[in-house]
Amino acid sequence: MEKTILIGGFGGQGVQTLGKLLAYTANEEEKRVTFAPAYGGEMRGGTSNCTVVISDTQIGSPTRQMLDVVVAMNVESFQKFETRVKPGGLLICNSSLVDQKTARTDITQLFLPANALAEEAGSDKTLNVVMLGFLAARGDLVSRAAAEAVVAEKLGKKERFRAMNERAFALGAAQAAAL
Repeated sequence: MEKTILIGGFGGQGVQTLGKLLAYTANEEEKRVTFAPAYGGEMRGGTSNCTVVISDTQIGSPTRQMLDVVVAMNVESFQKFETRVKPGGLLICNSSLVDQKTARTDITQLFLPANALAEEAGSDKTLNVVMLGFLAARGDLVSRAAAEAVVAEKLGKKERFRAMNERAFALGAAQAAAL
């Protein structure tokens, strides 16, 4: 099994942190993983994306032209990366910012109101945790239990943030279960 995931958005949405959390989770599950960040010099507000490759076997290269999963956190990422989803792949759109439907019939497109769910959890800064909950609950990348443990370890040092991140993860996971 090898899965390639590209997460795209703008600086400040937690794109890089989401990629790292996904990589940490895969690592905890003793999978092989690569994380390749890409972002503009302006960071917050500028373009940002990362590619995560998760595999049971050795990974030859951290970059891929065609991707199994693309997470588009904003319209620009949808427009830029939609064509790179493999036939049979998955395009996940943050419907709080992306309302465009793909014209492609060879991929699955799912919409997640990630910004709205993050606000419901207590802060728009939990957007990436909402998305991780969604990805983990789908079950084909990393396990939900491992992802929850990584969120608690990496983002749960302060009690007030721990509860908020747990809620954000649960809201994202619940949306995956509803689709």
